[in-house]
This record gives sequence, structure tokens and C-alpha cells, in this order.
Amino acid sequence: MSSNGLRRKRSILSRIVRRIIMAIYRLRGWKLDGHLPDIPKFVIAGAPHTSNWDFVFFIGATAAEGVEPNFMGKHTLFQGVMRNFMFDMGGIPIDRTRRANMVDQIADEFERRDHLALVVAAEGTRNSSGEWKSGFYNIARAARVPIVPAWVCNERRLLGFGPAIVPTGNYGETLLEIARFMRSKLPEYGRFRVLEQQAQRLIEENAK
Repeated sequence: MSSNGLRRKRSILSRIVRRIIMAIYRLRGWKLDGHLPDIPKFVIAGAPHTSNWDFVFFIGATAAEGVEPNFMGKHTLFQGVMRNFMFDMGGIPIDRTRRANMVDQIADEFERRDHLALVVAAEGTRNSSGEWKSGFYNIARAARVPIVPAWVCNERRLLGFGPAIVPTGNYGETLLEIARFMRSKLPEYGRFRVLEQQAQRLIEENAK
């Protein structure tokens, strides 16, 4: 944004990259299952994270829904010649040297903006067994926004969005609701079975 409140024109590089991403998305013949909710702010918890191409397909799918997604990145990536490009692509810098932690920094960003769709790879890494990290849940709770589960099936070239889920104070219960949705879409997928087991274990541990 410029000092007078008007949006700065996107960098040439970011415009080129976005066009390439959309061209790849369309040429690969990806299709959508479900739609993003018509609400201004939410966290998209995506899984499984199995390829570096996942982000490309998420950009394409959200663009098809008329939404420009945001993502978190190290603040050092938003310096020098990469600064404008990272912001234009939807990046949100996270400074881990600040007193405020990652969750608080993102919650502040949600508070500051009128619209924000934050994409989080909920498994954390491509080598995940299927269990999810709790960062997406903690962000949604702190920012008081719902969670939209999103799944990918590379074999069928499908990317789906689920209903907006309001996180409760019980992580296990929220995770189980998400896991059951994911399994309804890919019932035989091993990672989502692991996710459901993780949720049930957390609920049992919380009840002790």
C-alpha cells in the first residue's frame, strides 16, 4: 500500500508468476470440489502436503474462487529485491526475533485487515505421518476466525474446500470434525486415518 492508502501496482515479476501459475493450473486440468465460504477472514488448513506444487494448485484454486490467499514467511525473505514480490504474492512476514510470537503476529494481521485468507500446510512438512501441527488452530482461535479444511488429490487432480469450522476450546474435538470431513472425501487415504486417530487420542487425553 502507498502512503495515501491506494494499492501499489503489482511488480512485473509477481504478475508474470501469477499468470504462469494460472496457466499451469488450467493446463493440468485441475477441478474444484466445494467452494470457499463467502466470509472476509478465515484460515485454510490444507493437507496432504506431498509436493512443492501444492502451493501452485492452491493459488490456482483460490483464484478460481475469486480469493487471493496469503501465506506466512520469514521476515528476511521480505527484504531487498524480493520485498515487493513477496508482498504481491500474498506473503506475510513473521519475525521470530520479536517478543510477540508467530500466533500473535498473525492475529494482529487479521485484526488489521478487512480480508484475509491464510493458507497453512497443517501437516508442517511433506514427510509427515499424517498428524497435524496445532499452529493453524491456535491462529484461528487467537484471530477469532473459522477454519476451512482443504484437501488435495493429485491422482484425480481435485482440490476441495470444506465448510467453515469454528474452532472450539478443545483442539481434539475441532481436529476430529476436520478429520471426519477429510475422510469423507478420501476415506482410504492413510494420512487422514492417522489424523482421525490423532484427534481421538487428544480427546481421550483431555478427558483424563
